Amino acid sequence: MEKIRKIIHVDMDAFYASVEQMDNPDLKGKPVAVGGNRERGVVAAASYEARKYGVRSAMSGKMAALKCPNLIFVKPRFERYKELSNQIREIFFEYTDLVEPLSLDEAFLDVTENKVGNPSATLIAQEIRKRIKEEVGLNASAGISYNKFLAKTASDINKPNGQAVILPKDAESFLEKLPIEKFFGIGKVTADKMKEIGIHNGYDLKQYSIQYLTRRFGKSGLHFFNIVRGIHLSEVQPNRIRKSLSAENTFEKDLSQYSDWVTALKEVFEELIRRLKKSGVKGRTVTLKIKYHDFSLQSRSKTFEQYPESEKIWDTVLELLGQEELKKSVRLFGIGISNLNIEEERHHFGKQLFFEFGEG
Repeated sequence: MEKIRKIIHVDMDAFYASVEQMDNPDLKGKPVAVGGNRERGVVAAASYEARKYGVRSAMSGKMAALKCPNLIFVKPRFERYKELSNQIREIFFEYTDLVEPLSLDEAFLDVTENKVGNPSATLIAQEIRKRIKEEVGLNASAGISYNKFLAKTASDINKPNGQAVILPKDAESFLEKLPIEKFFGIGKVTADKMKEIGIHNGYDLKQYSIQYLTRRFGKSGLHFFNIVRGIHLSEVQPNRIRKSLSAENTFEKDLSQYSDWVTALKEVFEELIRRLKKSGVKGRTVTLKIKYHDFSLQSRSKTFEQYPESEKIWDTVLELLGQEELKKSVRLFGIGISNLNIEEERHHFGKQLFFEFGEG
């Protein structure tokens, strides 16, 4: 009989903002935004006090200030976040070598076989969270299940500073009731598209065939078909260096006008910047990926000597778009960043990922 895997997803609570509140007691209990300011820039993270006002990561600083007039903006300190992330990761490695970091503030752990000989993933997760609080000073949430997707989904259930488990026998009924926007990998844009065709929860999603979902959502259709049935076979993969970070979007209707291309690219760009901020990485190569209505692919890239900031990345995307006339309707846009500043730091990051467009 095949052994059921035991996967833990540990997610630090409002990591960047919580670090700032821990290091500066004057910020405790106050609405804090890391990154951006009242006039420009993008919020990289928001404290829970700020989230009550609707402030979210990837939101413009200007909009965040409108939503929360008392918002305190602080500059990101990525070296400090990396330092604490490494401390947290050392705790993980005391329980298992199968650790797959997704970013500075979250990771998957496979504890099916573990170094402490504890058969309970739930108890291991509790112990890890307790140690992070005592040794680092920060709160973490955790999700436990038999695959990565369900563990990731479970870690959001009792946030902040909580944990939840999804057992194999409960998985399908849990997923049927889950609102579609709560599925890991289904962001706001995709969720809105699904709601337009009557998909509001997992049960609704389950009614559609794999052929329909693939036709409607491209290669993500197969992923959606499987996850709502509790099927996700990806293993926890440690020690792989992330080579690139990307975001993309497949459009419901092919786009043929320049103004529509720019609008669509802006959404993809904002999602990419959110992921770059969360991961704490920078890259020197900007790549624009274009898939046309006939499924032919084209990519255009530009490499810099220094790591470009977000405004420069956006200018480069527009430059690459105008590099050569697009003669066909566009089905998909993707923007990628490579030549990352962490390719030599094997202990900092996990597997290479190409993200589908959507919030994690």
